[in-house]
Amino acid sequence: MGGREHNPAIDLVCRIGLKYPEKILDVGCGPGNSTRVLKERFGNALVTGIDNSENMIEKARADHPDIDFRLCDISGDLEELDNDYDIIFSNACIQWVPNHELLLGKLMGLLRKNGVLAVQIPNNSSEPIHIIIGEISSSARWKGYFPEKRIFHTLSSGEYFDVLSDITPDFDIWETTYYHVMESHESIMEWYRSTGLRPYLDVLPDEKKAAFEKEVMSRIIEAYPRQKNGAVIFRFPRLFFTAVAR
Repeated sequence: MGGREHNPAIDLVCRIGLKYPEKILDVGCGPGNSTRVLKERFGNALVTGIDNSENMIEKARADHPDIDFRLCDISGDLEELDNDYDIIFSNACIQWVPNHELLLGKLMGLLRKNGVLAVQIPNNSSEPIHIIIGEISSSARWKGYFPEKRIFHTLSSGEYFDVLSDITPDFDIWETTYYHVMESHESIMEWYRSTGLRPYLDVLPDEKKAAFEKEVMSRIIEAYPRQKNGAVIFRFPRLFFTAVAR
């Protein structure tokens, strides 16, 4: 994918109006790619990345030794974090965290006055890949392996508008659809093994994972035709918002 997955982080950083922030928190930093984007954009700022995965934090520290990374679960009380950040940034993270109304209020409370909360969330519930995984996982062949129905925490754009309007009068919401040019259908599967497919693969017995992936792949091939040059266009809508602490 050649870095194309990082475009939303770059686009979100470019929408932050602060010129000289001193202190930045990257929530759900993963391996540190978005944290690096922040560090390059705001070179004089103290940038800290947090994630609830020890493996991700270890990788981030190894790949970006000049940046501070800490283990932290933002679904908790957040008392271990400071409350004087100029920017709190989150790129494709909070969809895994419940109760966004409470969460966004807590994150806004960690900002200085005029600090900016900047968030990007995948918004692909109507896209073929999302529908395919949902239909296959709930089919007669597979539903027995998933006794607990997956809960999606992402709100609608209107619901985020209402949540943010209760917190601050100064916010923006927008959506961008990214057209990822993939070399093959396997490229889509490779991406989704660590994202949308992960909750299902994590609970399947090892001997069943390949069969589940094969069924998903066959549907992906049908839903995403190849272009004239052999490439596959993979649409991915994402919801963004920025909010200023007042």
